[in-house]
Amino acid sequence: MKALITGGQQGIGLGIAQALHAAGWEIAVASEQPEADLPFPATYRQHDVTNIDAIPALLDAVGPVTTFVSNAGVSAMQRGDLLDMNPDSFDRCMAVNTRGAFFLAQEVARRMLNQPAEPFRSITFITSVSASMTNQDRAEYCASKAATASLAQAFAMRLAPEGIGVYDIRPGIIETPMTAPVADRYTPRIPELIPQARWGQPKDIGTVMVPIARGDFAYSTGAVIPVDGGLSIHRF
Repeated sequence: MKALITGGQQGIGLGIAQALHAAGWEIAVASEQPEADLPFPATYRQHDVTNIDAIPALLDAVGPVTTFVSNAGVSAMQRGDLLDMNPDSFDRCMAVNTRGAFFLAQEVARRMLNQPAEPFRSITFITSVSASMTNQDRAEYCASKAATASLAQAFAMRLAPEGIGVYDIRPGIIETPMTAPVADRYTPRIPELIPQARWGQPKDIGTVMVPIARGDFAYSTGAVIPVDGGLSIHRF
């Protein structure tokens, strides 16, 4: 079993990679950074997900994978009033979070079709609670995650007859380098926003990813799985 995780050098991606490695997966990590100091043996490939032309070379180098985790993502360049949103920030979110995620998953899916049905093959998109819970000060990020969530459903429909599971994991407020700049803003509000009253950790997502990759939820393809401490529970 081999897993490819984009953005697996830090944050949520690293938490997923660590969990899968501990569960017996061979790990390949793709990141735009030239190198990374990973705490376990892994294949590391520098890759910019916006470079669609580089996808075949990446997958040729990594080799066949049974588990693909589309995790690489960016947030808004600058939070603020959506009426002041910079087009570059909108385009960047869409290029990385949606376009890049789609075309890499597309090629992974094509190759998975030529692999044996066992071990279980899966594609998991790490979207966000922001796919359904909007925030006007980073609307471009929310829009990109909503679009990617829709694409995850389309992949699930297309690949279900082939026995390939597709899932949408939606993290909430997770303590990572991406959220570090707003930690002082979020921390006082955690008890109000999150029923479990704590920051999420990358390992929380990793814990969910292992049974998905193992095939425990094979008949639940297309499932949307919040990992948010109850943040997305509808309430009043």
